[in-house]
Amino acid sequence: MNSLDDMAELRLLQTLEGHRDRVWSLAWNPTTGTGGLPAVFASCSGDKTVIIWEQSLSGSFERKVPPPLLLIFIFVLHHVQADLNETHERTIRSCAWSPSGKMLATASFDATTAIWENVGGDFECISTLEGHENEVKSVSWNAAGSLLATCGRDKSVWIWEVEPGNEFECVSVLQGHTQDVKMVQWHPSMDVLFSCSYDNTIKIWAEDGDDDWHCVQTLNEASNGHTSTVWAVSFNATGDRMASCSDDLTIKIWGTDGLHSGNGFVPWNRWIVLVLSRERWGDIFVLYQAIMTALCFQFIGQGSLLSPESLGVMNPF
Repeated sequence: MNSLDDMAELRLLQTLEGHRDRVWSLAWNPTTGTGGLPAVFASCSGDKTVIIWEQSLSGSFERKVPPPLLLIFIFVLHHVQADLNETHERTIRSCAWSPSGKMLATASFDATTAIWENVGGDFECISTLEGHENEVKSVSWNAAGSLLATCGRDKSVWIWEVEPGNEFECVSVLQGHTQDVKMVQWHPSMDVLFSCSYDNTIKIWAEDGDDDWHCVQTLNEASNGHTSTVWAVSFNATGDRMASCSDDLTIKIWGTDGLHSGNGFVPWNRWIVLVLSRERWGDIFVLYQAIMTALCFQFIGQGSLLSPESLGVMNPF
């Protein structure tokens, strides 16, 4: 098995219309789509709104037994469950569900991050996080749902702790990048944070024994990293492989033997490099979030890797 064509053909099932401007990001609710629950995801846009979409129980799509890689494509999603449009004043750039699926965080160019909670079927903004000087580019929850990370154009990464009563306290502001930070992503099982930036680097942050956060590794050109802006990172399910994509037309796969050992942090090293052609880059710009996780890493698990040139993905930048 060497390519996506050996497994299945991806086909467009439905185009969802609802936003009035560019759609920047989407996030699947991790607690839905199984056990008889309809799948739910959120999308955010330059129109300053977030739309919550829910799988229709009377969808006309004929279900068949699909290959594992098609599972995220089989839903007929056309019911708008909620439209969140009363909080942010500018583009909403990123959204992320808490692991419990009860809260949704949205990051905006208005320099704020809003926390929404599903209360009796209605979404209410329960907190607005302020601190970034300007545009907030990305938001991410840790595996336990106890920490939230944000990053922005001000070159900083903020870590927020969830306190009783759904209060949020900033526990650290991380300064290390020299250009705006495009994305933050927690490791899938450890409280280790990854950030990528216009400065061509990926930084890895961890907490020491004194509750201070610091950079434990920087993946840059000197460590066989990227030579241009790093747009996004994503992990496989076990957390020992990471993919990063960049404006240098490459996708790099990184590996580690474990995040911690008896002597502390275990570094990441480059494992595989995929090179995209300049002609296709306008269509493929980035393997983003769900696409990278659900497709790329399922191929890795089967001993081969999906070629990004077989995907047509929206350009969110």
